Amino acid sequence: MTARDDAWQERFRARAVHWTEPAAGDRTRALAMSNRTGVGQLYTWEIGTNALAQITDRPEGTVEGAISADGTAVFFVDDDHGDEIGHWVRVSAGGGATQDLTPNLAPYTSYDISVSADGRHIAFTAVAADESTVHIVTGLGSQPGSPRAVFRSRSLCSTTGFDHAGTHLFVLSSDRSEKVRYSLLAIDVESGERQAELWDGDETSISNVVPSTVSGDPRVLAASDRTGERRPLTWDPTSGDRRDLPLGEMSGEVVPVDWSPDGGEILLRRTHDAVQELWSFDVGSAHLRKLDAPVGMYGYWAESGVWFGAGGIVAQWQDASHPATVLLLDRQTGRPIRDLLPPEAVPASQPWRSVSYVVDVDQPIQAWLATPAGHGPFPAVIETHGGPASVTMQSFQPRAQAWLDRGFCFLSINYRGSTTFGRAFRESIWGRIGELEVRDIVAGRQYLIEQGIARADQILLTGWSYGGYLTLQAMGVAPGLWAGGMAGVAVADWVSEYEDENDVLRAYDRAYFGGAPDEKMADYVRASPLTYADRVDAPVLIIQGRNDTRCPARQVELYEARMKGLGKPIEVIWFDAGHLGGGDIERAIEHQAAMMEFADRALGRPAG
Repeated sequence: MTARDDAWQERFRARAVHWTEPAAGDRTRALAMSNRTGVGQLYTWEIGTNALAQITDRPEGTVEGAISADGTAVFFVDDDHGDEIGHWVRVSAGGGATQDLTPNLAPYTSYDISVSADGRHIAFTAVAADESTVHIVTGLGSQPGSPRAVFRSRSLCSTTGFDHAGTHLFVLSSDRSEKVRYSLLAIDVESGERQAELWDGDETSISNVVPSTVSGDPRVLAASDRTGERRPLTWDPTSGDRRDLPLGEMSGEVVPVDWSPDGGEILLRRTHDAVQELWSFDVGSAHLRKLDAPVGMYGYWAESGVWFGAGGIVAQWQDASHPATVLLLDRQTGRPIRDLLPPEAVPASQPWRSVSYVVDVDQPIQAWLATPAGHGPFPAVIETHGGPASVTMQSFQPRAQAWLDRGFCFLSINYRGSTTFGRAFRESIWGRIGELEVRDIVAGRQYLIEQGIARADQILLTGWSYGGYLTLQAMGVAPGLWAGGMAGVAVADWVSEYEDENDVLRAYDRAYFGGAPDEKMADYVRASPLTYADRVDAPVLIIQGRNDTRCPARQVELYEARMKGLGKPIEVIWFDAGHLGGGDIERAIEHQAAMMEFADRALGRPAG
């Protein structure tokens, strides 16, 4: 094994904390997720001592969960080997057996849980049989009460927290739009009745809801995109008072992150061209202040993990050459005070730089570019992120660094449909899935060639989840351009995907396509890589989980059979886990090694 091979594997194996979440009623305690055991597991964190205590030890890993208001218990979905279908359970921070919180409910999929600051309630959305049901569980003693259904919908919805007094539950609902656009509902916890709604009109969406941290304050922070870009506001559901925070001429999307414990300061995150900044808003003076925080990505994929803690701002941070760490930032300046939970050291890694190019005459596309040592043109790997409602920031990606070590340039594209570039950009793909995104990928290829960065005959595609879908789609829709495609946990056929996937993902599909397959069959077929298998003219590698309920196995089996029947070169590597893979380090290394061997074969390069 060469030193180069050692370096790329060391980056995968570096232990780090990937996200943190404070207890709602005690911010000296938090929940953390780390890969310290080799797979992702949940840990409680006593912030004063920086000590982590492992809570879960599931072989398939546990990468999502929540902490009780007092920090003494942890909640997670107990599923079947990562299939994301099961029940919310509770386990004491001191250890012991798990307790099923919904023993009388049929198994469900749930990606949200809210905990009241006083510890009396939890709420979550259980999705089964194509219906979303918001439940509240009250009385979290040794024997929690039975879940009470307070809201039902066939569309997308999720809980976003309780007010400080625990009298209102906040729910984002897409009932008005039946798309990925939300209004915010305030539901009375005791009666289950809807008390108020924040809605800005048919074309708009509410997001980033943060309840006040102050006793007696019923307000929430939220963001609305009624101007075309997300902007922060406060809303009082008891009076209906809504106030948009004055931001002056600030461009980009700006969303609330957290309230200070005394309610006098609001932490904001601004994103412009996929670059983040942290800002402070003084509630009394309405003064905005940019924090001098390091450039990089804040939070867990830019969504959580930044909050007011004792002694400063606790911030999940990383950039392309530094693995995830948890920093304590000075509350006044934003400058780092110290690493609270530093990662293991990694070999020197290449930075990324932001680039842009134009597609369809006047549409700018932002992307992240990294090049290896030496002079181009290089062989290239073009990556597309999952989602599609996501965005690639300046994040540490061992996969990207492995390609750079092997002499490839790396381009990660924030294609149309990505978040943080405004509402029109995000929604442009609705009803035409796979069309604009592939055009953006093809234009990215042309950019690399015209700039002398990449060799036209040595460009490979890769991506995971929706990025895996786009890899397969571009291979068939735009043949003749690629040396090969490497797709992870991908969508290959939207029709059979819909038939087999979990109920949450069905609701997303209906929102993005504008209906189910029986209503929009032509659109589902047109968007499916299976439809274009006969046009694929380069080798394909797919890495897929057997227990995946987001991108189930059967639709990949259908694609593999079609490709083989046509005599097309395809290889499928199966693994026994769900869509998230549990953060298994050694499995990720095996998959990266398989992709690099595939790339060598596709390009006719010597292995190793």
